[in-house]
Amino acid sequence: MAIARFPTFVYDCPDAGRLARFYATLLSWDVQEDPGGWIDIRPADGGSCISFQQVEGYRAPEWPGQERPQQLHLDVVVPDLDAAEAEVLELGATRAAHQPGTTFRVFLDPAGHPFCLCTQ
Repeated sequence: MAIARFPTFVYDCPDAGRLARFYATLLSWDVQEDPGGWIDIRPADGGSCISFQQVEGYRAPEWPGQERPQQLHLDVVVPDLDAAEAEVLELGATRAAHQPGTTFRVFLDPAGHPFCLCTQ
């Protein structure tokens, strides 16, 4: 028996609006501002949610180091790594210097959180 139907992931970040728009565009989800200061993004079917919380003094995680661990990252499955890379770079992502695999690529979102584009 599942305790919850849909997970919600929460990202701490220096600019909740900017990071929400980045991921909303990447995933083709809708942005919803919460009166409490959080910003959520959701798919059109209203399933899972990713929330963004603005934090003063935010420090980005390190990749691949662990002095400031990544704690959480998204893997986004795409049909074409090269095309998807061009799109996320245009959105404001940065390609990570350390690339440990061939079926995925590691990027940093505008707040420095690692995420991967994957072919499987």
